[in-house]
Amino acid sequence: MKALCQLECMSKEQIKDLIERHLPEAGLVDTALKGVQLFRVTDAVPCVPAVYEPTVVAILSGTKEAVLDGEHHMYDSDKYLLCPMTLPVEAGTPRASKADPLLGVVITLNPRVMRELTLEIETAAGVIRQARAGAQSALALAAWDDGFTQALLRLLELLDHPVDLEVLGQGRLRELSYSVLTGEAGAAARRAFGVGNEIARTIEYLSTHLNEQVTIDDMAEHVGMSRAVFHRRFKEATTLSPIQFVKSMRLNNAAMKIAEGKTVSEAAWDVGYQSSSQFSREFRRMYGQSPRQWSNTTQVSERLN
Repeated sequence: MKALCQLECMSKEQIKDLIERHLPEAGLVDTALKGVQLFRVTDAVPCVPAVYEPTVVAILSGTKEAVLDGEHHMYDSDKYLLCPMTLPVEAGTPRASKADPLLGVVITLNPRVMRELTLEIETAAGVIRQARAGAQSALALAAWDDGFTQALLRLLELLDHPVDLEVLGQGRLRELSYSVLTGEAGAAARRAFGVGNEIARTIEYLSTHLNEQVTIDDMAEHVGMSRAVFHRRFKEATTLSPIQFVKSMRLNNAAMKIAEGKTVSEAAWDVGYQSSSQFSREFRRMYGQSPRQWSNTTQVSERLN
């Protein structure tokens, strides 16, 4: 056990060195591996609206925070974060500083690969489980086990070898996805990607139709459920009611668009609001300030979600 812990610590140090070498300055950068980003944050940033897609976030130094429906998730180099479906959250780096920077990696999960692996794992185990959400947060924190640590190290080592990256990149991403499905966050991942993943499929649909007036009945019909069953299953999976979820997704997306430079009216229209006064009322109720105040005080370059 001691030898295993020492190996894991050494591997984490190697991952940290890789990130520091490829990202010597503060920022968020895409790597040559599609879906893999490195980040370094040297200033404290309060939690702000964000939309997380299916991702894994691994921290090598410092502490990060994500908030979903009032529940705070603080994580560091002992735990990685799994977001198994698209979710409206608030995220920030409240403790980052130049002396103690936040250093980490974001891996976007491929839903098709995750679904294939989930089915293969359960078939190999000789049973197909009907995934049910239970009363758990949609976000999951998981301990770095040896499988995850070694898979992440092998993945990031490809950044130093362009030919290997081109040939082995997708296989290493698949290996990392497998380590998530078989690790501490595996149950949460299988609920989203396994048999009975109707809610995750509904959220995929919603995230591409935010500018349309989608009703609860439309969502329930999309996955072949009654309105009552859909409402219950949706809240089990996300902690939010369908109406709360759609409103949060729209407002979070609008807040991000405003921070990126869009006008208030453009952001409201893009996410399906036809009334600017309704948008302003709901925005203020959600974030405690008007969209224009948000526009004046928030700059996307100063934060990392």
